[in-house]
Amino acid sequence: MSHHRRQLRVGSLARVEGEGALRIEVGGGVVRRAELNIFEPPRFFEAFLRGRSYIEPPDITSRICGICPVAYQTSACNAVEQVCEVELDPPLRALRRLLYCGEWISSHALHIVLLHLPDFLGYPDALALAADHRELVEAGLAVKKAGNALLEQIGGRPIHPINVRVGGFYSVPTRAELAPLVPQLRRAHDRAMVLAETAAALEFPDVTLDYDLLAAGDPDRYAIEAGDLHTASGIAFPAAEFGEHVVERQVPHSTALHADLDGHRYLTGPLARYTLNSRHLSLSARQLATAIGLGTECRNPFRSILVRVVETVYAIEEALRAIAEYEPAQRPAVPVAPRPGIGHGVSEAPRGLLYHRYEIDADGIIGGADIVPPTAQNQAAIEDDLRRTVTGHLDLDDSQLTALCERTIRNYDPCISCSAHFLDLELIRR
Repeated sequence: MSHHRRQLRVGSLARVEGEGALRIEVGGGVVRRAELNIFEPPRFFEAFLRGRSYIEPPDITSRICGICPVAYQTSACNAVEQVCEVELDPPLRALRRLLYCGEWISSHALHIVLLHLPDFLGYPDALALAADHRELVEAGLAVKKAGNALLEQIGGRPIHPINVRVGGFYSVPTRAELAPLVPQLRRAHDRAMVLAETAAALEFPDVTLDYDLLAAGDPDRYAIEAGDLHTASGIAFPAAEFGEHVVERQVPHSTALHADLDGHRYLTGPLARYTLNSRHLSLSARQLATAIGLGTECRNPFRSILVRVVETVYAIEEALRAIAEYEPAQRPAVPVAPRPGIGHGVSEAPRGLLYHRYEIDADGIIGGADIVPPTAQNQAAIEDDLRRTVTGHLDLDDSQLTALCERTIRNYDPCISCSAHFLDLELIRR
C-alpha cells in the first residue's frame, strides 16, 4: 500500500459566509473521512438571551446574520407569540410575509449571481463574471435592490431591520408608501426571468441525493414565514415537536452542532422546500419551473440554482400580489402579554428551516433559548455529499478536486457564521 501523503490547502473558500476547513483522508482508493471543520468561535447568542425580556429576541437574534435577519426575527416572533397565545391580525400577517419576500428576493439574487453563477460559467468571482457578462450581474443586482427596497420600506432598513416586534411592527406603511415599490418589483421580475433563462442553459452534473427532506408546509400556499413541518418520508408535525424529531450532537471536528432527523441525515433548504411544496407554487412559477427543466421535485444540489430562481420569481409575484391587496392594519401590533411556558417557532430562511425555542417565565424573562439554523442542520449531509463527490473523482488533480469540493459546498449556500472564509482542504492519500 502506498503511504503517499497529499495535501490540498486553500486559505479561504470564496463566495460563502464564515470560516472553516475540510479534511479528507483517502486509503486504498476509498474516502475514509470527510470532515467539514467549522472553527469559527461559538457566538453565544442563546446565552445572551437568558435573562432578557421576552420582547427582545427579534432584535437580538437578527444580528446573527446580515443576509437573513428577517428569518431570525420571524422565527423568534413566531415562538414568543406561540407561548403567549396571540394571533396576528390578518393585515399584520400579510405584511410579515411581504417583508419576508423581500429577504428571499435579496438573498436569492445575491447567491444566484454573485456566489453561485461564477461556478457554472467558469469564473473565479462575480467581478470577473461582470467583465464578460455585465448584463447578468446587473440583472442580479437589480433584483437584489428590489428586495432591499422592500426590506427598507417595511423593516426600516435593509440590513438588521428595526421595525419588527413581537406581535407585529412598530409602524405599518400606507398604501401610498408601498406603491413606488411596484414598478421596481416589475422590473426585477423581468430581470429575474433573464436569470432563469441563463440558469436553464447551464450544464449540471448528474447527482441525486437520497437524504430525507424537512421543510415547513402550508396547505394553502408555498410556506415562507410560518408553517407546520413535514418530511419526504411522510412524517408531519408542528414546530412544538421539532425537538422530538431533530436531535443535535457535538462532533469533535466542528464548533457547530450536527443534527439528525429521527436518527438519520436529512436536508433542509431549497431542494427540500421545492420537492415537498412545489404544488403550492403559483401557476406562473410552476410553469417557469417546467420551462427551465425542473420536475415536481429536485434532488440534485447543483440544480438548486434553478430552484432559487423559481423561488425568486415566486417571491416577487407574491410581493406584487400582497401590495395590490394591501390594507393597512388598524393597529401596528397585537398586544402580547408575558405568559409562562415554552414557545416554538419556525420559518423558511433562504437557506432552509430555522427553528427557535424559548422558555419564558411569568414575568416575561427568558430562562432558556435554543436556535437551530439551516446550515447546522445540513452539515452532515454536506459532508456525506463531499465524501461521495471525492470518491467519484479521485482521478482529478489537486486543483481540480479542490475546485469541485468548493462547488459542492457552495451548492448549499452555507452560512457558516449562522451555524457556529472557508476552505482549508487537506487531502491525505494512502
